[in-house]
Amino acid sequence: MTFDLNGAPVTVTAMPGMPLIHALRGALDHKGTRLGCGSGDCGACTVTLDGVPVTSCDLPLSAVAGRQVGTVEGVLAARHPLVDALISHQAGQCGYCLPGILTRAAALIDQGQTADQIRHALDANLCRCGAQTRIMAAIASVTA
Repeated sequence: MTFDLNGAPVTVTAMPGMPLIHALRGALDHKGTRLGCGSGDCGACTVTLDGVPVTSCDLPLSAVAGRQVGTVEGVLAARHPLVDALISHQAGQCGYCLPGILTRAAALIDQGQTADQIRHALDANLCRCGAQTRIMAAIASVTA
């Protein structure tokens, strides 16, 4: 299976039905994307597929063939403005949910969505540590 990962072509030899997250964390050694619920409900495994946020735990590897996949490593490497905003707002706490939130929010910021639109979209990402207020302040500072 060949696809573009954070701007570079990669090839993974695996069963086509394997969830993308297992290929990312295993064969491709991209450990930033977290496995949470395993059913696409918590958002910890959020990546982008052709620029659109999707959950990777319930996305078969076959669905990404020839497409562009973006992970939190790509967001960090590009030094998206949201990264600095999250740091300055001290928005990271436990860090388990943050890669998925960062990936989803950065994609939506790049699409021109407002802080309010992003807040609604982030309903798909569960955060138990209580950093949501700081995360939203960071997002608002980038979208303002």
